[in-house]
This record gives sequence, C-alpha cells and structure tokens, in this order.
Amino acid sequence: MLEEVERWLGRRSWSAADRPLERILAAKRGTTVSVVLPALDEEATVGAIVSTIRRELMSEEVPLVDELVVIDSGSRDRTAEVAEAAGARVVPRDAVLPRIPALPGKGEVLWRSLMVTRGDVVCFVDADLRDFSADFVSGIVGPLLTDPGVDLVKAMYDRPLGDEPGQGGRVTELVARPLLNLHWPQLAGFVQPLGGEYAARRTLLERLPFPVGYGVELGMLVDALHTVGLDALAQVDVGVRKHRHQDGQALGRMAAAIYRTAQLRLSRGHLVRPLLTQFERDEKAGGGGFTPRTYAVDTEERPPMLEITEYAHRQVA
Repeated sequence: MLEEVERWLGRRSWSAADRPLERILAAKRGTTVSVVLPALDEEATVGAIVSTIRRELMSEEVPLVDELVVIDSGSRDRTAEVAEAAGARVVPRDAVLPRIPALPGKGEVLWRSLMVTRGDVVCFVDADLRDFSADFVSGIVGPLLTDPGVDLVKAMYDRPLGDEPGQGGRVTELVARPLLNLHWPQLAGFVQPLGGEYAARRTLLERLPFPVGYGVELGMLVDALHTVGLDALAQVDVGVRKHRHQDGQALGRMAAAIYRTAQLRLSRGHLVRPLLTQFERDEKAGGGGFTPRTYAVDTEERPPMLEITEYAHRQVA
C-alpha cells in the first residue's frame, strides 16, 4: 500500500460513533441534507428504511435530514405506495427530465435525483437494506458537516453472505479491488468501494459524469479522486450491511459493467463488443446442454448535471 494511502487511512477513516448526533447537528448550521433511495421492486424493505430515517433523523429533536426522496425505477410491486405511506416523497424516474429518454440502471436514477432534490449534501442509500440503522445516514453525512475539507464519504461495513460473515461483496473482491489496486492505487484504502451508501456535496456531484448502470460507484470514486483529490474523500464504519444478494449470473453482468467503466477511464475509448454471453442449463431439454444468453453491457454515461439545461435554469431560479 502506498504511504499516502496509509496516512489517509489514519486521517480519513472513522467510525459512526466518532461523531455523536449532537456534534453533527451543531455543525449543520443551515446546510441542507437530502437522502435519496433508488428503488426497483423493494416493497419488502423500503418502508422500514424510510420510517427509520423519518423517526430518527427528521424529528424536531433531530432535524438532520431535510428531504427524503425515493426515485422509483418502474417497480411492478407496491414499492411506491409503501414508501409514500412511510413518509417519503416518491418520484417516478421517467417523470424527471422527460426530454431525455430514461435508460435502465441504478446510475441513471442517481443522476436524475440531482434534478429533483435541493440539498447541499446528497446521501444515497440502497433500498434493499435489512435491519437498517440511521447510522447509515448520520455516519456518512457527519464528516461533510463537521469537516469542510471532505467532499465525499463512503460507508464501510461487514457484508455477510447468508450466515457466513465477511463473504458478501464478491464483485468487490474479484473485480473492483484488483482494478483499483492496479490502476488507481490511491483508492486501495476503501473497504467498500462499490457500496451503495455514500454522501457527497452537491457541488461535487453536479460536476461528475454518471455511468448509468452498475459501474456508477466505481466511476464516481475514480472521477472524484481526479476532481478533488484523495484527501477530500473519506469512509465511515457503520457496522453490518444486510441486503438481498444477487445470483451468480447477475454478478457477472455487474462485473462486466464495472470493468467497462474502469476501461473507459483508463483509455477514454470504447469497447469493441460491449456484450457479455453467459450460459444457463437448458431445463426444457431435461437439463441436457446449456443455452447461451447474451446481454448488453451498460455503455452509456450521463454528462455532469451542470451541463443539463434544465438544471442550469433551476439553479438560476
């Protein structure tokens, strides 16, 4: 590990307990905080997350979060109803910037969320978390309110796989961590580089491009490093993250998108063939043989929000 990264770990890695809520609230001083949950078919978990944030971080006693928005990516279940009943403002993805046809992908939703939120600090939280703790928000928002030199904070945590501790985050260990260590060693100190819980200043987010799919977290981390430097990045330990796990094939598609995101940032070129072929057992043939299925790898990125006319007009208004 680079000496610079070792020093960074000692200076920019904290625990959520290091900043009590009282200290965070005292440092808020008019800074507004938006929490965004990107959601697609998450009715089983989104309500509890929204309820916890509203109860513990949006009360008169603890007015940390000013705005709580769920961006629904076209859920087929009751995600929107459950989130709204729990107290979130629900915005359909396709209702944001309708001039620009929406693309599928998490990064697309995060990018569009900048258009419908107002907070000086924007905190992203995945909507599939179980046993959610308010520390996931207050822990990563805290450094942005207490330290003006910090621009982006990632959550770090243990990721169990079922009953096995520390076995989650398979794409992180097999794809993202090797890529970062080999090509961006300054980022080697991040425990959960692909984690979906992070907060950043709007003034940074609006200057960054957003890969529309699974590559958004890696792309944002790399671009933030080049935009504001390592010392403006930080991480906070918030405990344990439990969530719904993807199957192996979905992880393969995620890995391909992340690799492509890294490739673009290494060469600013494009993939010759942005496709991924995977194989599934042909159950219709009695399990004899495999059927190839080919998927497109996410190939689009959204430009920095500052380049979008509607956003620029909103800033002036």
